[in-house]
Amino acid sequence: MAFSIHGLSVSRGVVIGRAVLVGSSRRDVAHYFVEPEQVQVEIDRLRTGRNTVIDEIIRLQSSIQQMGPKDTPQELRALLDVHLMLLKDEVLAQGVKQWVSERFYNAEWALTAQLEVLSRNFDEMEDPYLRERKADLEQIVERVLRAMQGVASPVLPGGPDRRRKPRQSDAEAADGGDLILVAHDLSPADMLHFKQSAFSGFVTDVGGKTSHTAIVARSLDIPAVVGTRSASQLVRQDDWIIIDGDAGLVIVDPSPPIRAEYTRKQAQNLAERARLARLLHTPAVTRDGEVVELMANIEVPEDVPAALACGAVGVGLFRSEFLFMGRHGHLPDEEEQFAAYRRAVESMHGLPVTIRTIDIGADKPLDGSQRDDAHLNPALGLRAIRWSLAEPAMFTTQLRAILRAAAFGQVHLLVPMLAHESQIHQTLAHLQRARASLDRRGLAYGPVQLGAMIEIPAAALNLRPFLAHFDFLSLGTNDLIQYTLAVDRTDESVAHLYEPLHPAVLRLVADTIAQARSKGKGVAVCGEMAGDVALTHLLLGLGLRSFSMHPSRILAVKEEVLRADTRELAPWAAGVVAADQPEQAILLR
Repeated sequence: MAFSIHGLSVSRGVVIGRAVLVGSSRRDVAHYFVEPEQVQVEIDRLRTGRNTVIDEIIRLQSSIQQMGPKDTPQELRALLDVHLMLLKDEVLAQGVKQWVSERFYNAEWALTAQLEVLSRNFDEMEDPYLRERKADLEQIVERVLRAMQGVASPVLPGGPDRRRKPRQSDAEAADGGDLILVAHDLSPADMLHFKQSAFSGFVTDVGGKTSHTAIVARSLDIPAVVGTRSASQLVRQDDWIIIDGDAGLVIVDPSPPIRAEYTRKQAQNLAERARLARLLHTPAVTRDGEVVELMANIEVPEDVPAALACGAVGVGLFRSEFLFMGRHGHLPDEEEQFAAYRRAVESMHGLPVTIRTIDIGADKPLDGSQRDDAHLNPALGLRAIRWSLAEPAMFTTQLRAILRAAAFGQVHLLVPMLAHESQIHQTLAHLQRARASLDRRGLAYGPVQLGAMIEIPAAALNLRPFLAHFDFLSLGTNDLIQYTLAVDRTDESVAHLYEPLHPAVLRLVADTIAQARSKGKGVAVCGEMAGDVALTHLLLGLGLRSFSMHPSRILAVKEEVLRADTRELAPWAAGVVAADQPEQAILLR
């Protein structure tokens, strides 16, 4: 009998096929005490398991150097580095040794016990990206346990489920079902081999929209659903399943009519992709001649090729904090940052790159092992520009690196979470000191356009100082919605209240766009609203001409731009913003 499992849509598309299940080694961990004289033996077993996994990852890193970018997305290279760093982290290693030495736990028990301690630290983090980095820790523990048990990775060559052929009747064989991986979670190393395997989609119990599995799924452009919670227990080996990546839905044991329906949908999706691909070289210009910038959000310089391949005319948001995360106290110095920013700038071949200064702080500790228990509400604490101004040496170092990269192309510098005029003046002073420092050292640097993120209601309601001191504004709608409505969008109990079309949100967005345009200043939207095709015409009607989004959304948004006439949209959009129920008014057009 068919049934459905709901999760998070992280990569669009439809795939129909047979389930290949991957079990968790942690489910089979034995728990027992060892004698004092066995402590060193257990510690040696842990060290051997860890070193085995380190060697596996180093071999993978070596092998991908020989592969082309189409076969190994750059995200995987960065994620393998993260896993290697976690494996070598002394916080994990020393914690495990302590469980063995002081509690006399066996090696496997000690490893999973330390995982639980560190996992709680991650769970208490406010930032969704960092909270989901717990998955990386779980993945490396899984791999070490497999190594200690002598079990191959499920999607590595020689793994038990590698390219498992489904049992098909003659009728089913004619349907040509794909193989779909179903797992509790997948590590970046598994994902690398996943790309080289026969699998055409995947489903995981855990993960979120910013989890590594989600990032990689989007980069590989394969249908995926994450955060299903229990798919790996509900789905049986070789079950027919359908992944509906558009709806975040997994259908298990579908009936022939359902399979036929999704086969048609699959064909429609392929035709839709082919149709959108024809727009790649078409300029984004509305029917009434308004030119619209469609730019990409990126995390690392290696994301640039994918952005260009989707037709991005620039990088509207380079999240520089990804260079700082998981460094365990060893922050990137000026030269390392400069090299990363320069790679991104040069790879864009003269197109603009907007680099946001580090958006991290007390609620976003740079290391998962660090916690800040002093702040009851870290979302309102020392983060983003507040944290940068509290760490002047770090901030000046980053500004110098960005200024130096500007000598190699068009760079826009974006400052997050500003709310007070005093912060504006402090930021400008730091920028001047960074220039003076480079002058004294005789290092070349270039001009930058300076922008402010509008993501706090106080900033949106007091734009005068921002428009006086900045060249452009960028609406960070994710945080603007969260702070306006006092809703944590990652909290399942209140997530239904997170509403981009709330009247208060729309009025802040509309007013920011209008005031910026009236002063001749550039204004962009770089949050999730920018990539939502249901909102493209509304934003165009409000006067927005610069959108920045995940590269995979660019062509779909471009299609909406090409269909639009802003002269017709303007009065309609004004009516939507003035309505008591905008979500109803938007449907009346």
